[in-house]
Amino acid sequence: MPKILLVEDNEMNRDMLSRRLARKGYEVVIAVDGGEGIAKARSEAPALVLMDMSLPVVDGWEATRILKADPTTQNIPIIGLTAHAMSGDREKCIAAGCDDYDTKPVEILRLLEKMQVQLVRTGHPPA
Repeated sequence: MPKILLVEDNEMNRDMLSRRLARKGYEVVIAVDGGEGIAKARSEAPALVLMDMSLPVVDGWEATRILKADPTTQNIPIIGLTAHAMSGDREKCIAAGCDDYDTKPVEILRLLEKMQVQLVRTGHPPA
């Protein structure tokens, strides 16, 4: 069962997404800000990170750059989650180091497909 780190500060989004992922067979670890997300990515070694880009303490952009610069976490795929579905946002996420990007509100089937692509790419069987 792949371990997913969900970095999300909005309690409602966090609860909804973590329950849906758990029902699909994923082990979900939660962080509520970018600083905690960095620490948990290092300590929990998740198979994949779902990173809200608008976070307190350290935002998702900076947290992603830090994780991708760290040899112990640089190969963990990160999918950026943002409510900013503006032109250029996908490119901005990729430039920060995200391996993929998805918009909020999360469409769970679309997100699961993106997660599976990243998990297979990194040698982790999807749930």
